[in-house]
Amino acid sequence: MMMKPNADTHILVVEDEEHLAVGIRYNLEAEGYQVSVAEDGRMALRIVEENTGLIDLVILDLMLPGMSGYAVCETLRSNGEDMPILILSARTLSEDRTRGFDVGADQYMMKPFDLDEFLSRVKNLLSLRRRRQPQNEVKEELVHQYSFGDVEIDFDTFQAFVNGKPIRLTQLESKLLHYFVSHPERIIPKGELLREVWEMPANVSTRAPDQFIARLRKMFEKDKSKPKHFITIRDAGYQFVPNGEAAKPEDEEQPEADESDTADS
Repeated sequence: MMMKPNADTHILVVEDEEHLAVGIRYNLEAEGYQVSVAEDGRMALRIVEENTGLIDLVILDLMLPGMSGYAVCETLRSNGEDMPILILSARTLSEDRTRGFDVGADQYMMKPFDLDEFLSRVKNLLSLRRRRQPQNEVKEELVHQYSFGDVEIDFDTFQAFVNGKPIRLTQLESKLLHYFVSHPERIIPKGELLREVWEMPANVSTRAPDQFIARLRKMFEKDKSKPKHFITIRDAGYQFVPNGEAAKPEDEEQPEADESDTADS
């Protein structure tokens, strides 16, 4: 019997609406993925615990009985789980999306959703997870720990400390931050970030870099409205300045990205 192309990929769907869970499962299995379904948050956490290291993606509803999707996402990140998390919710307010990103989600998609777009996002998140696995031939060249200002970063554990206070990083936040610290002071074009961090064509129209840089500012800048480390250079790109003494025009704007858009990956 021929094995399906994605048979080794295990996706957990956390959805309490049975008809929607059945539909999502059917379409994912049609793509060849192995799918488990949890109807509430506690069941989801139990499935992840019973399949340690084997869940490749979590698709998570927010309005769940007993334990919200926010709590599930936050618990997974607190437990050190680094699989991609795609929130799939009928909540449409910008603060809902912002809170989803704050607790560790990688993407946020609203219901009702387009099936082709949904499957594309699933494929993209799984691709990022596979490609971020360490490779023996380059592992020694990677930056493992890094410090700047009051910040200490451990890229091996996806954790940062600001004045000793721990912050859990998502895999995309960690990957973007790693790229910045590997290229300090250099002005990096948006297209380069899309190509090297998101692994997307450089000409794709997306606000993902702006949104994720806004999240880094929120975590690491003393005043996110006047950033000193994560700088936007108008019409040029972005610059990471470890010592916080970037030379830039006084009228240079540092716009706070509106996270009302989905943070594409």
